[in-house]
Amino acid sequence: MKNWKKENWRTKPRVQMPKYADAHTLSDVEARLASFPPLVFAGEARKLKEHLGAASRGEAFLLQGGDCAESFDQFSADGIRDTFKVILQMAMILTYGAKVPVIKLGRLAGQFAKPRSSSVEVRNGIELPSYRGDIINDLAFTAEAREPDPNRMLQAYTQSAATLNLLRAFSTGGFADMHRVHSWTLAFTDSDRAEKYRELATKIQDTIDFMAAAGITGETTHEVSTVEFYTSHEALLLEYEEALTRTDSLTDNWLAGSGHMIWIGDRTRHPDGAHVEFARGVLNPIGLKCGPSMQIDDLKILLKKLNPNNESGRLTLISRYGAGTICDHLPKLLKVVQEEGANVVWICDPMHGNTIKSSTGYKTRSFDSVLQEVREFFEVHYAEGAIPGGVHFEMTGQDVTECIGGIRALTDEDLSSRYNTVCDPRLNASQALELAFLITEELTNHQRNNLVQNRFYGH
Repeated sequence: MKNWKKENWRTKPRVQMPKYADAHTLSDVEARLASFPPLVFAGEARKLKEHLGAASRGEAFLLQGGDCAESFDQFSADGIRDTFKVILQMAMILTYGAKVPVIKLGRLAGQFAKPRSSSVEVRNGIELPSYRGDIINDLAFTAEAREPDPNRMLQAYTQSAATLNLLRAFSTGGFADMHRVHSWTLAFTDSDRAEKYRELATKIQDTIDFMAAAGITGETTHEVSTVEFYTSHEALLLEYEEALTRTDSLTDNWLAGSGHMIWIGDRTRHPDGAHVEFARGVLNPIGLKCGPSMQIDDLKILLKKLNPNNESGRLTLISRYGAGTICDHLPKLLKVVQEEGANVVWICDPMHGNTIKSSTGYKTRSFDSVLQEVREFFEVHYAEGAIPGGVHFEMTGQDVTECIGGIRALTDEDLSSRYNTVCDPRLNASQALELAFLITEELTNHQRNNLVQNRFYGH
């Protein structure tokens, strides 16, 4: 992009970012990061953009999921494997329902920084800076731990590189073979309360068996035994993002080398702010969170700033409203996008608008509310003649107890047993899979209803 430089954001208003006390150390860390290899490559980002372009036309479906905030202390190969495994399982189920390829996009290998509703936290009369993610400060409630430390960016880079290395091995080394993935899904349906999922799982298995009978197997088809897997995170800490920004040797455009897709949060999407200024200049696909405070005029400006050439797959709008309120806000934004003729992918984040405090004092989310918002998202799109392009979840492959409800009927009293998140509550593996089955049911029913209507009206 002409007249854009990766440091231009520094002249714009900045929010949700730390103030580092040691400018010399910060400068040194930025210089070291700038000398490191990028974590992702321009060709990968361009390919993801092509896939997202297909999603904007209803020819693909986006599944974005992973940790609310990655942790240094909880980092492990098993944790990465389990989250990757659940995303693959969900994608398998959704592919059957959507009848189109599912784009697999993890909130991984960079999701370390978190915006906060307050800049301070108070406990027992003691006030300290809020925890803003492991890339910035530490969760421990001490003055030393909460001081922003530039060196934490180096650890975040190292962990992200290791995560990506393992994800690439899983994606191409046979772990992602379609037949293995579905065997994991079948294990989920063994539950006594999973009867309604068993029938769908059986239909998926019948399809796989048919493909095998037709000679399409993991031994003969590379596409069956490997997957394309991409990473994403909120580009909140712009010192880190700038340091990893590189020039694409093929196009001379700038690449945010920290992840395949970056997104701008609901609290940082000011049209004249630093985060929008940074994101508008990189070639990566960009996500934009749209909550109740999004104004129509701001959306029009953001559409033009973030996607001036109206590229297909460049901009993904992520709705996050809350069950029961999405119908009050989303139709207006859909109409604006349609009137502007803007190429976007619409996806649903049903997590952030449904956070509540449990009777036992834990921050949690209700599975039923999450499901309700997803259903309302689809209903609004169908009513407005728009294309629902995907879903976005905070989830984990671990057996945590952070969200209530689901097939195991977790209650407020269960939350304390395995509440491991460092920030927001996540769906566990069982809840994530159940949600995938229920979304597939919604998609299948819609397709069936459309088929009946088309036959009735002779279309």
